[in-house]
Amino acid sequence: MSVEHHVVIVGGGFGGLNAAIALRRAPMRVTLVDKRNFHLFQPLLYQVATGALSPANIASPLRGVLKRQRNTTVILEEVIAFDPANRLLHFKDGTRISYDTLIVAAGVGHSYFGNEAWEELAPGLKSIEEATEIRRRFLLAFEEAERETDPERVKSLLTFVIVGAGPTGVELAGAIKEVAVHTLFDNFRTIKPSDARVILVEHNERVLPPFPHDLSQKALESLERLGVQVKLGTLVVGIRPGEVELRCGEESETIKAQTVLWAAGVGATQVARELAQATGAKTDRGGRITVERDLSVNGHPEIFVIGDMAACADEDGNPLPGVAQVAIQQGKYVAKLVAGKLSGGTLPPFRYRDRGSMATIGRARAVAQISRLHVSGFIAWIMWLFIHLMYLVQFQNRVLVLMQWSWSYLSWNRSARLITGRQDLK
Repeated sequence: MSVEHHVVIVGGGFGGLNAAIALRRAPMRVTLVDKRNFHLFQPLLYQVATGALSPANIASPLRGVLKRQRNTTVILEEVIAFDPANRLLHFKDGTRISYDTLIVAAGVGHSYFGNEAWEELAPGLKSIEEATEIRRRFLLAFEEAERETDPERVKSLLTFVIVGAGPTGVELAGAIKEVAVHTLFDNFRTIKPSDARVILVEHNERVLPPFPHDLSQKALESLERLGVQVKLGTLVVGIRPGEVELRCGEESETIKAQTVLWAAGVGATQVARELAQATGAKTDRGGRITVERDLSVNGHPEIFVIGDMAACADEDGNPLPGVAQVAIQQGKYVAKLVAGKLSGGTLPPFRYRDRGSMATIGRARAVAQISRLHVSGFIAWIMWLFIHLMYLVQFQNRVLVLMQWSWSYLSWNRSARLITGRQDLK
């Protein structure tokens, strides 16, 4: 009977893939379902967006990763509905699949806080397509500025506004400024790329709000040394073609900028909404599904939600961050719990072991918190490089990324500065 137990995992991100790998020796059938055929290392997406890495450097085909797991099948399909009463998943192509245990790890999307019209004008950074679209807009801005004769229009083209000063926003801001100052130096004849303004907008009073105050301050100082303009305590109240409207207290400001990037918030995906509706699960303000202490859905012990989709708190009641480490640990925990249940075993509630947080601000600049140790500067940057290399799924990706980083460090060059897709500038 246990051999026939069927575990279906929705999502091949950090949580879902680690759950599948952890079940490789379990006496059960495992099916991993994803609408993409690859696992994406999202923490390095900003490097694709700024031309440092190619998409293939940070993505691994799911079938290749799991090819030696004889109990695991990969299905390329999109889940559109859940039927918990009959333990069925419905796919976009009209087919369905049954399960005994369901693990949902489909991630999150962007939140524009009710201003969905901004999405076309200010793309976020959650997928390869979004990363290459940001790269396209970013590089085309310099190309158009090179041919522009109106000084005000040139200034607008060379102004880049990034909304949100979490790790993604900080990393984008630092990378864009470095590309403008160093990588594109001497590449143009009528403009100076180093004149580019990079403006980072954050509604909180400090950058990297989840980090300790001292590391937030170090990150702010590093950004300012790079030449990034940081506007704290500032809200974005309007985004229109070619301009961004900001408000700080009672004062308003309109910035002429052709390129606006969104790194300010996350929201529920359609998968999360469908699952919440089907199970009656509660959700938090961001649409994440509230889970029990063993990461199951209330009233449905056979359904688990992990990763960014799950609203889960630590022992002190603080919500767990939406980072890779949380998803990885949750995926391994649920796999162990499910395998143990078949043999009559139990596990204590999930407990997140915080191994630290880090963010890079640019070349040889980073901040890192590891337990009580706070590190910044070059040492933190080396730590950031090493840890991110180790978490890349495939060895060949580690080698390729290490080679790219080494060349970029020595030459200041970013070899993946390709303008692809639509050639119009928005």
